[in-house]
Amino acid sequence: MIRVRMIDHVVLRTDNVGGMVDFYSRVLGCEVERTMPPETGLIQLRAGASLIDIVAIDSSLGRAGGGPPTRTENTMDHFCLQIESISEEKLLDWLQSVGVEHSEFAVRYGAEGFGPSVYVKDPDGNTVELRCESPTRRQTPSQSATCG
Repeated sequence: MIRVRMIDHVVLRTDNVGGMVDFYSRVLGCEVERTMPPETGLIQLRAGASLIDIVAIDSSLGRAGGGPPTRTENTMDHFCLQIESISEEKLLDWLQSVGVEHSEFAVRYGAEGFGPSVYVKDPDGNTVELRCESPTRRQTPSQSATCG
C-alpha cells in the first residue's frame, strides 16, 4: 500500500547547536538551507536530496522531545520517509486497517519544500513522519493541499 521513495529528513535534538551545525556543514559539507526564529530552535541543512534538521533542546520544538540528549539517551526526534502519492483518505484507511495510530495531516517543510504529512509510531515508539511526494518543489505552505 505505501511505497517509500526516500528518506526525506532526520531531526536531531541537541544542546550544542553551534557544534552540530559546524560538524554537518564544515566537516560533512551540508549547506544551511533554512533557519527558523530562535524560539522555534530549528536549523535545516541540505544533505543531497534530503535534509538534516538540528533542533535546540531549549526551544519550543526541542522541549517537546523531553530532556537533553546524552550518550545513552536519544538525540533523534523523528525521521521522515517520503512516500509515493496516495490520497490522504487511502493512507489513513490503510494505517487504521493495520492498527497504526496516526496524527492528523499537517503541512510541514521537508526536503522538497512544504507538503502534507502525518506522524506514526513504530513498535519501539520511534516517531516516523510519512510525507507525500511533491510533483514539483513547493515553496510555501499555502501551495500544498493534499497527499494525492
